[in-house]
Amino acid sequence: MPALDHSLIDQFLDALWLEKGLSDNSRSAYRSDLALYNGWLAERNIELATAGREALLDHLAWRVDNAYKPRSTARFLSGARGFYRYLLREELIEADPTLLVDMPRLGKPLPKSLSEQDVEALLLAPDLGTALGERDRAMLEVLYACGLRVSELVGLRLDEMNLRQGVLRVTGKGNKERLVPMGEEAIAWLERYLRGARAELLNERPSDVVFPSLRGEQMTRQTFWHRIKHHAQVAGIDKSLSPHTLRHAFATHLLNHGADLRSVQMLLGHADLSTTQIYTHVAKARLQALHAAHHPRG
Repeated sequence: MPALDHSLIDQFLDALWLEKGLSDNSRSAYRSDLALYNGWLAERNIELATAGREALLDHLAWRVDNAYKPRSTARFLSGARGFYRYLLREELIEADPTLLVDMPRLGKPLPKSLSEQDVEALLLAPDLGTALGERDRAMLEVLYACGLRVSELVGLRLDEMNLRQGVLRVTGKGNKERLVPMGEEAIAWLERYLRGARAELLNERPSDVVFPSLRGEQMTRQTFWHRIKHHAQVAGIDKSLSPHTLRHAFATHLLNHGADLRSVQMLLGHADLSTTQIYTHVAKARLQALHAAHHPRG
């Protein structure tokens, strides 16, 4: 059996670090992937440097059989390509075995979302006996009702709201403006917040920010994100959340209730419909789960 000599791997990683400034995490991941491949080859009496395309394809099939994720395999193949190109450049091999090997297809990850029951619990979590709680409740209601990005929510100004008409004028990516309807529930919570809690938070400091921080300034995305995580904990939601969780829930729940994709695209402010189409997969997955759980032949 060939010896497990890692010196070539380390030489390659050193060269890659000099050329591209490889991060410690990437270096560790590439080294782990190539060391695993090296060991797998050694068990089959194949040298790492002389392994051919057939051995590489067999290893890829082995990874599939052992439930390695496509993203993990894509990272391995990326490292292997760099490794064999390095050997070719150093004239240590005559042919690159990765040359005609395709990368695994990576499907777009489905956005993390919440059920309608989860959202209801999250909305009920803020303590309405405090100004902060009233502000957070209004923010969560607007976020869910309008599908805003967190940056759009914390940057909202008073002159961008029209409560009588029930719309927000939102400036999104690329400084593109869009009008977004709020819905009666969000309007009611906004009106309640503007009547009392906002003035208490500002403490007579002038500001046109709709949702100021305790210092009377525009809140950061990170601060509001910490508030969301706190309220999720209070609500007993143990799912993994992201800053876009309520935006994803907004889009998914609209589609689940029959909204068309073009309308959701406009509400989210997506320039390209293909960006919105990911939510159809979320809605489809939800419907399939419902069918499997409740249909007599599911």
